[in-house]
Amino acid sequence: MIRVNGLKSCDTCKKALKWLAAEGIAYTYRDVRADGIPLGEIKAWGAKVGFEKLVNKASTTWRGLSEDEKAVAVGPGAAQLLVDHPTLLKRPVFELEGDVLIGFKPETQSALKVL
Repeated sequence: MIRVNGLKSCDTCKKALKWLAAEGIAYTYRDVRADGIPLGEIKAWGAKVGFEKLVNKASTTWRGLSEDEKAVAVGPGAAQLLVDHPTLLKRPVFELEGDVLIGFKPETQSALKVL
């Protein structure tokens, strides 16, 4: 089963959940703001896809960070930054069969359909 990590207020996450339901793809959902994300999971995601892909540099939260905080967002230090500021997470994050997919672009949709 796929686990979707996102924000209830995120339009892209809402679109992804609606699409999954329409495709008949089973999933569980975690709101990263309400439920948080364990540090170990973020480290595992970063090891698979790269920490730079996990950080949403277009977010309002990013613009509010200090330069020191932004400096650690490019490496393993990004994991703790994402725990402290879960709205920095580029979303949605799909976890499936040991793989991690970020975002909801057509290539992500194609990968999700293959399951």
